[in-house]
Amino acid sequence: MNIRTIKPALASASAVLVAGAIVLPVYDLGHLSRHMMLHIASMNLVAPLLAACAIAYRPKRDIRVSWLWTATLIQIVLLWTWHSPAVHTIIVQSPAIGLALHGVLLLAAVFFWFTLLTTSAARWQAIPALLLTGKLACLLAALLIFAPRSLYESAGHLVHAAEHLPAIRALDDQHMAGLLMITACPLSYLVAALIITLQLIGRPQTSAAVLPRRSLLADR
Repeated sequence: MNIRTIKPALASASAVLVAGAIVLPVYDLGHLSRHMMLHIASMNLVAPLLAACAIAYRPKRDIRVSWLWTATLIQIVLLWTWHSPAVHTIIVQSPAIGLALHGVLLLAAVFFWFTLLTTSAARWQAIPALLLTGKLACLLAALLIFAPRSLYESAGHLVHAAEHLPAIRALDDQHMAGLLMITACPLSYLVAALIITLQLIGRPQTSAAVLPRRSLLADR
């Protein structure tokens, strides 16, 4: 098992797990924020761990950089599409479709983490891929946090009619969902980017330490 290869995924999942253990016991989650927690758990906890397991128990293969950027684009598009009001309305009306979309999003996240961890020819490109994903996740979270009204009014009416919750509760729930995303998602991607950066910085130092030793042996 190559711990160095899967270390960014393990550190990322650990950071999300710790943040969730701190936040979840404190706040009461509504419909939308519960869905957001499911997204975070699948994309930033389960997905990196599944990718790490796949790499740990199979021969290492070098994935082309183009696959990394393809996986990055797919994950971002699916994330934004999932949180569009029209799609969210469909999910509320059909739990089966919602479950299927959760599965597709999980597969996209596993694909992203797998390509991220197995791209070694241009390892540094994993860093901008992580930062871009985290930045766009932050932008989506900011829309949920600072929106003056509920963005999911049609879906919200269906949910709150059953739960007998006031309209202001829907907006608070939306803000909480955005706060969860803006905390967990960038934290996950930034931790992984930091680990990869430290690994790239440490690699030349190892080579530089071996080179003088070989030169001394040659002089003798």
